[in-house]
Amino acid sequence: MAARIGSLIGRAVLPRRRRGFVHDQEGATAVEVGLLALPFFMIVGAILETSVVFLASQILESAVADTSRMVRTGMSKATISNAETFRSAVCSRLYGIFPDCSGLHVEVQTIADFASASVSPPIDSNCTSNCGWTRSDAFSSGSGSSTMLVQVYYKWPIVLNFGGMTLATLPENKRLLSASTVFRNEPY
Repeated sequence: MAARIGSLIGRAVLPRRRRGFVHDQEGATAVEVGLLALPFFMIVGAILETSVVFLASQILESAVADTSRMVRTGMSKATISNAETFRSAVCSRLYGIFPDCSGLHVEVQTIADFASASVSPPIDSNCTSNCGWTRSDAFSSGSGSSTMLVQVYYKWPIVLNFGGMTLATLPENKRLLSASTVFRNEPY
């Protein structure tokens, strides 16, 4: 008798519609997709962002190597006379992927020998906003058999930021991309 009274009370407390809702499985897939969609798209976005940064870095490296070959062979004497024309030569090999070629920082300099090559980014590592270049652009094509150091830097804009998990290494969601090479000019 007590079990029957408890059953009647349970039915009175929960209307028929709610009792059926507890055991209903319709819409479970929609809820699961809703829960998994955000992490899935975050992972896909992170993969795409990493791929784009890697591609941009490789293209910058290739453009610097190709333009540096002009300096190494002496071809630059006729076409490249300063940092701006070297920047333009690098920019023409970037396939339009870099949004602002004027943002390239270029340093082409003669050094004593390979052992004295020192590569360091021209930016303050403690900068918190509006980080500018700490060194000015430089260009020297050197002479025959000169040892040359070429450095090119760019502040690449990062699109995705997942609550502090980002590829940005600079303030304002930017990553410093760099390409450098050291070589000895041909004896021209």
